Amino acid sequence: MLMSVDTDLLRVLADPLRLQIVTLLARETLCTTHLVEETGARQTNLSNHLKVLRDAGVVDTEPCGRFTYYRLKPDVIASLAGQFAELAETARATAAADKKRACP
Repeated sequence: MLMSVDTDLLRVLADPLRLQIVTLLARETLCTTHLVEETGARQTNLSNHLKVLRDAGVVDTEPCGRFTYYRLKPDVIASLAGQFAELAETARATAAADKKRACP
């Protein structure tokens, strides 16, 4: 059975700043202050994007004193990658079947 790709998650990750945040968090756990420094985004804008990522289940938070640290949830990204891998495998199988049925 063909699995469909999580379009809601794709919309979340399609935003360039959110994708940049996800890429940074793949390398290390960061607080908002560090993310502002790394992205150049304003703190309020960054906080709004982090909320979208939290609500989508892409990042976890960990309060530490007056800072909140953000961590990427790799299983969410791996699941999306798996959905694309399944699509690619289906396309390969379809292409192979089409070759066998090619018009003379």
